[in-house]
Amino acid sequence: MRHHRTTHVDSAQEALLTLGRLVDQALERIRIQRARVELAEALQRHLLPPELPQLPRIAIAARYTPSRDGLDVGGDWYDAFPMTNGSVGVTIGDVQGHDVEAIAFMGQARTSLRALAGATTDPGEILSGTNDLLISMSCGLFATCCFLTFDPVTGALAMSRAGHIPMVWATDTYTGSSGIVLDRGGPPLGILPGETYPVTRRRLTEPGSLVLVTDGVVEGPSCPLEKGLDEVVQLVRGGYDGDPDLLAGEVIKVADLTGHRDDAAVLVVRYAGIPSTG
Repeated sequence: MRHHRTTHVDSAQEALLTLGRLVDQALERIRIQRARVELAEALQRHLLPPELPQLPRIAIAARYTPSRDGLDVGGDWYDAFPMTNGSVGVTIGDVQGHDVEAIAFMGQARTSLRALAGATTDPGEILSGTNDLLISMSCGLFATCCFLTFDPVTGALAMSRAGHIPMVWATDTYTGSSGIVLDRGGPPLGILPGETYPVTRRRLTEPGSLVLVTDGVVEGPSCPLEKGLDEVVQLVRGGYDGDPDLLAGEVIKVADLTGHRDDAAVLVVRYAGIPSTG
């Protein structure tokens, strides 16, 4: 009987030791994962532009909120920069995946777009060249993207999309024009080589705002894409003539309505209209 009690105590101690080892291993995995996420977040902050250009007759603002899916970190990006012909290049995109590899791919995509924008100002050519360049790196990932160029002097707008959410706009007219640019885009970047990307061209003469978003803003478990875009249209229609930073802040809140688990990014371009020649 005494021998039975000893065996029982030994078994209990062994079980406790095993449980302790499992807890230590779980805590170590959590620590490593958290360190990985912190690294990804730091890398992401480093790869996003520290500031956006403020050019004559143009004001640009952006907002970003991280993924809500546990410890995941996504690869959304935005960027804006002056181009060689006096236009401003504006881009937003979303990389497949939620890890360090997605962040690194985002950096490659953003850098490629900037590099190719130094050789051509055509958005379709920029996306096509970036697509081929990303494929040549054999990363195995893909990204959606919207790239536009805008000349604040002439009002010339050129835009091309690679599988990305369409742009929302509103202008200062008697009827309060606003809507979604349902242009024909091409496939996401990084899938098939030699793709071409159609370019939509317009001329903006009146003051207004152009708003680009990633899908985390307008699509989620509680909201289909069409409903999310309609919410953004309403906000842009009511705030296109105000501070672009305030408008970006209101648009990013749409993500709270969608129940999104993805990253969410917003980029707003506020245009003062073609300068008077009188």
